[in-house]
Amino acid sequence: MIGRTISHYKVLSPLGSGGMGVVYEAEDTRLGRHVALKLLSAEACCDPQAMDRFLREARIVSSLSHPHICTLHDIGEHEGQQFMVMELLEGESLKRRIARGPVPVDDLLDLAVHIADALDAAHSHNVVHRDIKPANLFITKRGQAKVLDFGVAKLAESGRDADDLARTMAAAEVTTAGSTVGTVAYMSPEQARGQELDARSDLFSFGVVLYEMATGKHPFTGATPAVIFEGILTKTPPRPSELNASIPPEFDRIVAKALEKDRETRYQSAAEMRADLKRLKRETETSRTAVAASTATRTLGAPAAVSTRAVTGRRALFIGAPILTAAVIAGMVMWQSQRAPALTARDTVVLADFTNRTGDSMFDNTLSEALAVQLRQSPFLKPRLLRNKFKPTARNRSSPPWEALRRASGSVSANRSRRCSDTTPGSRKQPRRRSRHSKRTARA
Repeated sequence: MIGRTISHYKVLSPLGSGGMGVVYEAEDTRLGRHVALKLLSAEACCDPQAMDRFLREARIVSSLSHPHICTLHDIGEHEGQQFMVMELLEGESLKRRIARGPVPVDDLLDLAVHIADALDAAHSHNVVHRDIKPANLFITKRGQAKVLDFGVAKLAESGRDADDLARTMAAAEVTTAGSTVGTVAYMSPEQARGQELDARSDLFSFGVVLYEMATGKHPFTGATPAVIFEGILTKTPPRPSELNASIPPEFDRIVAKALEKDRETRYQSAAEMRADLKRLKRETETSRTAVAASTATRTLGAPAAVSTRAVTGRRALFIGAPILTAAVIAGMVMWQSQRAPALTARDTVVLADFTNRTGDSMFDNTLSEALAVQLRQSPFLKPRLLRNKFKPTARNRSSPPWEALRRASGSVSANRSRRCSDTTPGSRKQPRRRSRHSKRTARA
């Protein structure tokens, strides 16, 4: 079969086989893509029931369009052999994944939400899968769940459950070791009794799958289908958390409700079950975040406190530095204001000569006079011109010019003080009066 072309699909390699036929990886020569090519076996092609199941699966899958349901691309017949073309999935079946052990809680809840969403989409189209089991569930490399094999699916109003039950049991796989691997172990109580089925039957089977994902074990085991049926109809399995300590109690409740014997007390819709799974997923993530934050606080408590103190110190420095600077500036201003007294009407400003470097004699002796005129406009200043009073001498030629101004200012202040003391009331000298004795002496 390898290398053979069926219609416009070139067979590349086998992917798996089942009771109805074989699945190959093939290349679509028209579109240049790889697909999964499902061929009926020679025996199944001669079986009207197998042909009916094959065509029914094609019709049902073609009516469903959902990201978690395997997509049907094409169906046809080549040289009397029926074939079905579906999307090629890369990953592994859930059955193979469970064989390695329980699925971690995070991945378990993600996949459970995907499967519940796919079942809700199928049930909304009145499609009951009737064969939900790990072998018919696929996990892609991106962690997405896909529901496969709608071969025994039916529309809810078909009413052919008894005949389909007989065919399903005939295809069941039971090992001599006593652990059931086939379809019987995932049947609902009403399915085992041959009663009319509805969407709630898929939810019981889904509950069995969740139990197996969480624990790695079947909830109902037995050496024969009869023993398994007895467990499904009458026994309550241990809680998943008893076999896997990482399972939260709420998950136990969800599985217990899905495995109710009476479908009236079971989940009534996949949407309801999906809502509980999503709620549990959110609570689990929130709890894990809180625990991680608490652990980080305990582990890094001291450094965190030191870091907090450092941040507080830097913040105080940033706030206090401008305030301290403003206080220093204000103090200097106040000190300067106290050091420099306010001007009064007796203050004198000494104006020295200006050196005319323009080369124009017009400006000789005019700059100081012009400045004096301007300064006289102030009621607090008395300008004094010192022109020709401080001629350079051998003594002051080497002194800086401000020394001469300082001495001049001192002399002016001294002169002003002397004038003020001379004119003070009561300080003027009075003529000396002669006594009577002196007058008599003078007459004599």
